[in-house]
Amino acid sequence: MLRDEKVSSQDFTVKFEQLKKRFDEREAVHLDSEYHRQLKAYIERLYSDTVETATFDNERLDDIREAEMSNLNRLQKLKNASSYKKEKHKAKYQNEDWG
Repeated sequence: MLRDEKVSSQDFTVKFEQLKKRFDEREAVHLDSEYHRQLKAYIERLYSDTVETATFDNERLDDIREAEMSNLNRLQKLKNASSYKKEKHKAKYQNEDWG
């Protein structure tokens, strides 16, 4: 939604409210990874900064687009870094039997 310049603040708010409602309906599972903690904190912060703010409008959405996409990229890198380590170690252990 942030990448699409055609999305208005009202569309963003409606969609984000729906997604957050579905997210909150799920039972909380404690996952002890930095990525999951930061992702949850990001969702909560963005929700409070956008949906719960009465002054959120198209101009404000345009102002936060770049910064929020940058934050999402950091989260994606954090996620990929942990999965990369796992894949790296899997390959190491798979080749031990060939030895």
